[in-house]
Amino acid sequence: MTKRTRKNFSSGFKAKVALEAIQGVKTLNEIGQEFGVHPVQVGKWKKELQEQASSLFEAKRGPKPVEPAADPEKLYTEIGRLKVELDWLKKKSGLSL
Repeated sequence: MTKRTRKNFSSGFKAKVALEAIQGVKTLNEIGQEFGVHPVQVGKWKKELQEQASSLFEAKRGPKPVEPAADPEKLYTEIGRLKVELDWLKKKSGLSL
């Protein structure tokens, strides 16, 4: 007896199959046979695509919001760490100011 492994389909493949199902030219059974997927799965992908299609257009286009340069607290932490590292390197090398 052989153990069957679960098939993993890429999101691009799922979208392709779902769009084919939405077009309505072929039945779900025909699409399933063509792509090697169970017709119930084709129906689920079709339904999921239809439900999530409206969310594609919700985000407004335009320039991306500018992030603040960086959190000032992170910058001060980085400066402190670098200063300690520099002092340690000066001490180890024998340089003194």
